[in-house]
Amino acid sequence: MVARITRLLLLFQLLAAAAFAAAAMPLLHLDNALLAGLLGLGLVVMARLVITGNNFLLASRTRSKLPMQHRIGLWQGLRLFLGEYRATMTASSWTMPFRTFSTRIPARSQGLPVLLVHGYGCNSGYWHSMSLALEKAKIAHHAIDLEPVIGGIDEYSPLIHDAIETLCKETGRDKVVIVAHSMGGLASRAYLRDHGSGHVARLITLGTPHHGTALAHFGVGLNTEQMRWTATEQEGLASEWLRTLKAGENPSIYHLIVSIYSHHDNIISPQTSSHLEGAKNIELSGIGHVALGFDPDVQAMVIREVRDASARVAQPLPAHAALKPA
Repeated sequence: MVARITRLLLLFQLLAAAAFAAAAMPLLHLDNALLAGLLGLGLVVMARLVITGNNFLLASRTRSKLPMQHRIGLWQGLRLFLGEYRATMTASSWTMPFRTFSTRIPARSQGLPVLLVHGYGCNSGYWHSMSLALEKAKIAHHAIDLEPVIGGIDEYSPLIHDAIETLCKETGRDKVVIVAHSMGGLASRAYLRDHGSGHVARLITLGTPHHGTALAHFGVGLNTEQMRWTATEQEGLASEWLRTLKAGENPSIYHLIVSIYSHHDNIISPQTSSHLEGAKNIELSGIGHVALGFDPDVQAMVIREVRDASARVAQPLPAHAALKPA
């Protein structure tokens, strides 16, 4: 579904560029069709730049207090913006429309297999860059598409369950590591609530709104309602769904979770919404929301966590190791 939607959006943008080029030739007295076409494409590029900039602006309105050690300068800020813009352009214009995948199992794979769970409005193509890093590290991995696109987050739990069962059968392992971006982290927590952690050695979340995000108010679908964070004069309030999720969880699962997030996230705001009490939290700076899955340093962190989880599973386990649903 998302692949078809992104292809249609690409077609719309190309038609808009062509229409502008056709209009520009007589209006601007241009004789060169190539130049007019470049101007049309430039207009689309500028529109996409404005959208990215607007996300940063919206996120700044409800942003959490920025720790001194995570403050950045002008040059780093420019790199942050351009890095996020490049990631969104790559994902929406190339990998999500044309590079979706399901399972990639390299020869002589090492360690536990990984299940990749994307976020809101994305599909498995979001993970193309991460997949290349995992392949290089010889880590088997599987990616799923969360559908319906605007459905409830609870609807994704059975999809994750089926994907884990399939991945375990295909690799001959009884445990996996889940790597989830944004909303995918919440869907993975819903899975752990429903099915326990018997098949999960670790859950690594990237920019997941564990306590909600104010920008979800601008989204469409039940899942965005469930991810909302509302600011009041006194305090912020997570959605009822998020509060219910927390109440239904076995708190012991948090020691399986590694939350990697950026203090400059332009979609999760307040940014500290990604901080999950009881989990291992890794705080970063100078990285945007979509760019988290593309950043080489983040990919290296993920691979280290996968290898660490694999090494721990290889050790003798206590009798109570597999947690049950609360």
